[in-house]
Amino acid sequence: IRKQYDTQGHPYYATARLWDDGVIDPAQTRRVLGLALSAALNAPMEKTEFGVFRM
Repeated sequence: IRKQYDTQGHPYYATARLWDDGVIDPAQTRRVLGLALSAALNAPMEKTEFGVFRM
């Protein structure tokens, strides 16, 4: 169990299986975050006719 935990707990394990969007090099965090925020701010927003979805 310990070996499985150590293996599957590594960040690259999930990334290799495409369970997330990848691992960001800490030195690139500012650039990647700036790119993501810029994309979010410049994306077109469609008007919605529905309320809040609660889960």
